[in-house]
Amino acid sequence: MVEIEIDGKKVEVPPGSMVMDAANKLGTYIPHFCYHKKLSIAANCRMCLVEVEKAPKPLPACATPVSAGMIVRSNSEKAVQAQKSVMEFLLINHPLDCPICDQGGECQLQDLAVGYGKSGSRYEEEKRTVVPKDAGPLISMQEMARCIHCTRCVRFGQEVAGVMELGMLGRGEHAEITTFVGKTVDSEVSGNMIDLCPVGALTSKPFRYSARTWELSRRKSVSPHDSLGTNLIVQVKGGKVMRVLPLENDAINECWISDKDRFSYEALDNQERLTMPLIKQGGQWQETDWQTALEYIAHGLRNIKHEHGADAIAAVATGHQTSEELYLLQKMMRGIGSENIEFRQRQTDFALDGQVTPWLGMKIAELTHVKRAFIIGSFLRKDHPLVATRLRAAVKSGAKLSILHASDDELLIPAANKMIAAPSDWLAALSEIVVAVAAAKGVSAPAGFENVQASEAAGKIAASLNTGDAGIPAVILMGNAAAQHPQASALHAAAQWIAEQTGAKFGYMVEAANSVGGYLVGATAKNATPVFSTPKKAYVLLGAEPELDAANPQQARAALDAAEMVVAMSPFKHGFDYADVLLPVSPFSETSGTFVNCEGFAQSFNGTVKPLGETRPAWKVLRVLGNLLSLPNFDYETSEAVRDEVFGKGVTDLSSKLNNMSKTALTAASHGDGGALERVTNVPIYFADAIARRSEPLLRTADGQAPLAWLPAALADKLGVKAGDSVKVSQGAGSAVLVAGIDAGLPPNAVRVAAAHPSTATLGAMFGAITVEKAGEGI
Repeated sequence: MVEIEIDGKKVEVPPGSMVMDAANKLGTYIPHFCYHKKLSIAANCRMCLVEVEKAPKPLPACATPVSAGMIVRSNSEKAVQAQKSVMEFLLINHPLDCPICDQGGECQLQDLAVGYGKSGSRYEEEKRTVVPKDAGPLISMQEMARCIHCTRCVRFGQEVAGVMELGMLGRGEHAEITTFVGKTVDSEVSGNMIDLCPVGALTSKPFRYSARTWELSRRKSVSPHDSLGTNLIVQVKGGKVMRVLPLENDAINECWISDKDRFSYEALDNQERLTMPLIKQGGQWQETDWQTALEYIAHGLRNIKHEHGADAIAAVATGHQTSEELYLLQKMMRGIGSENIEFRQRQTDFALDGQVTPWLGMKIAELTHVKRAFIIGSFLRKDHPLVATRLRAAVKSGAKLSILHASDDELLIPAANKMIAAPSDWLAALSEIVVAVAAAKGVSAPAGFENVQASEAAGKIAASLNTGDAGIPAVILMGNAAAQHPQASALHAAAQWIAEQTGAKFGYMVEAANSVGGYLVGATAKNATPVFSTPKKAYVLLGAEPELDAANPQQARAALDAAEMVVAMSPFKHGFDYADVLLPVSPFSETSGTFVNCEGFAQSFNGTVKPLGETRPAWKVLRVLGNLLSLPNFDYETSEAVRDEVFGKGVTDLSSKLNNMSKTALTAASHGDGGALERVTNVPIYFADAIARRSEPLLRTADGQAPLAWLPAALADKLGVKAGDSVKVSQGAGSAVLVAGIDAGLPPNAVRVAAAHPSTATLGAMFGAITVEKAGEGI
């Protein structure tokens, strides 16, 4: 450690630290613009000039390394005069538009100008102007004349997002931050640039000119989207969510949030919201009151139970519902005698039930420090944007990343090893790695693997992971696609064996905000089968939109159409074709509850605004339904009472209740002949849940466009299809006409067609055989 003195206070910091690091450790504030603790040092704003004893002139605190016995003065006359001079230069060209600037009230330049700026300017020439840029539907670059060239946005793109979408052109007064010619900013974490901008050059396009920062109430919340449990600040005005910002938590999301977390709030108060209970009578939808709607449901469920038995009733939820809601839903179902409760709509292999309660297998923060990572079946950037940023940081620090997937996507992370294979060949690929690991360890391959030959790629992955037991932290993670795979349990067994042999940690990134909570509260069926594989007479849907969320939309829709009664509980209007009752229940912003994230950490939150119209929190609706069905112990007064019954009072770390280790026997597999076409299915980032898929700004982004049918080049040539042509994709009893794209990163026998979008909701299972033909030609 190196000891230095700042403003008369002594502090010890590691060698190589900068003066700014030492000042932060002491709690001494040094004014700055370009410095940010999560970004590299640029030292181009010069606002942090300090006086260092024996140095001939002030030095930038952010870029001056500490040395033993160094004496620094941050507020001496020499330092303050240097800082004031820098401020005068910064304000020379800055427009005087604070009264109309969105950044007003939370602007670093504004705040520091009060302390270091002059009351008048000596500069009398015309101020420079900068042409506005179009950065897409999320970020506004209309006032780039405000830019002070701190380059935080540029460095964020390069270092955290992994893609340089903004850069600086020109020199001197002609310097400006801009996008690449004709390009917009499309990163899934781009909105963080808005937070990083210390002035009003980059602002939120959806929020622009809608409120002043001092008018907004700030409330803490938790993201209802991916499994990270990102901490949020929800800003409210007049009972409406106006903006969502990150709440810093280094253990989970650091100081970042994904664009889905940031902009999905636009769906919370739009035309799609359901605000009154609706009942279908004679084929017509009628508004009704809560009492009538709930009594109608209770009466209908009792009748179906009486006529067909309790097993004819099923409840289907999503992993985006709170633990309290999922707990009461399963308690109600089991109270009436039915075991048919399921939130895992996209899962098809349930052989691990009773053995495995999937979770990350480690702390989220540890991902930044792993040295070897093997990701199996994950569209990583889109499924888990902030996990990708942590792994990107790990790779920048020397980690080696290996991938097994069906599509060679651009991860924006240098991957050391890749195995790209059609989904039906994933088990064969893992079998090769099992054999390669056994060879590297000098042990015999497991029984049944005698005829498996390891490929060169499998050998490299095995060699990479094999350093894990030498004290180098390694991790094997199963992605969403691996968990949804028809052979999920066999993939799990192989990956688990590899982890055990190499000393790597083993876990799942899990799909949704409360997937782990869904397991813990028992919202899963005993002897589970795919949700809609056995049609039932009655369905209770909690937040579920099966035509978009189910593993097989055709099967789901057929089951719903044939049911005698379908109750849809949702914040949004949907299911008019098959539902009999629509109940408006609160989204995360209008209810209290608990999400358990992928590391098993329970985070409770309160509603940030009052429920819209006649909307009610789902836990209250289920409590009343339980009472109407005369079920015992349904007398909860608060959601906290439900939470305490499930998890215990004050308990937040639930990782001890989770387990990734199964006793499933290893199964060897060999590669198929590659003849039949099979489907590769991603869930687009902005269609993964009900809230995101209704946010207009997100739907205007590149990721929010209608999905294409991605074909490998050889198949496209065979069909005579060029990018932009229409193709007819058929699966099961349904087909869809989609625009074709050419993807060189696909295996030759795979076609990539997204799920969760209305244009593909007529197709069948997410995995399996698929046929493609040029539209209108019938091949």
